[in-house]
Amino acid sequence: MTKYENILVGVGNILRGDDGIGSIIAKSFHEDDWLSLDCGVVPENYTSIVKKNKPKLLVIIDAVEMDLNPGDIRIITPEKIAALHLTTHSMPLSFLINYLKNYVKKILFIGIQPKNIDFSQSINPEVLKSKQAVTKLLKNKLFHQIKTL
Repeated sequence: MTKYENILVGVGNILRGDDGIGSIIAKSFHEDDWLSLDCGVVPENYTSIVKKNKPKLLVIIDAVEMDLNPGDIRIITPEKIAALHLTTHSMPLSFLINYLKNYVKKILFIGIQPKNIDFSQSINPEVLKSKQAVTKLLKNKLFHQIKTL
């Protein structure tokens, strides 16, 4: 089994419009030194993969209501994740991150501001535009260019 130093976890529900942006990014992201996982609404089901790889970097991407413009991208600190009460639909993301930090050197949570999370399979253009920006930042590991919420 190949061990990956970098793992991307895309979270989201592709049936709820912009909420699927994390999954869409994960499905399309392919880099040699990355393992990209589309975890849908159950990232906790993929913890064994993270534990086996013990990556240096774990990046989690999800749509997050941050009161910003649709498509805006932010790094969300663990404290903010807990305060925002972000969930995977079955458990708070803060629990997942607390569990995984024992197996990962660094965890980054990237939030993308959705415009619409009603039942729909279409992503708004301004949110879809963030896909290209995040993909470029991931490929080049330019996380310092992302503002922190």
